[in-house]
Amino acid sequence: MKVLLSIKPQYVKEIFEGKKKYEYRRSVFKRDDVDTIIVYATKPIGKVVGEFKINGIIKEDPIALWEKTKKYSGILKEDYMEYFKEKENAFAIGIKNIKIYEKPLDLTDINPNIKYAPQSFMYVDNMMDID
Repeated sequence: MKVLLSIKPQYVKEIFEGKKKYEYRRSVFKRDDVDTIIVYATKPIGKVVGEFKINGIIKEDPIALWEKTKKYSGILKEDYMEYFKEKENAFAIGIKNIKIYEKPLDLTDINPNIKYAPQSFMYVDNMMDID
């Protein structure tokens, strides 16, 4: 199963350069069969730019998670702490097998029923062939 994830352009860049090996989230998917993340780079890019495989998901309190993952966080500690302020749990999605699309795609190229980018994530069934 694939999930479409909205990620800010500066973090997309860090992921595709191999510097960011964890994508942080306040919540993650309930399904346990998700193995691939499709990356939607938010505005001003506004395109689906690639994908990666999930290399495990770590759940910890935000401070413990930062200590475990900070070397490959791709984010400033201040921004990380602001993102997770007042949260008991934080999630880090491990990133592996990065694939950058030759040509960025519109959301409708993934699935004609997708009209807008998800705030956080969206399960993607019945994908069009994007290879």
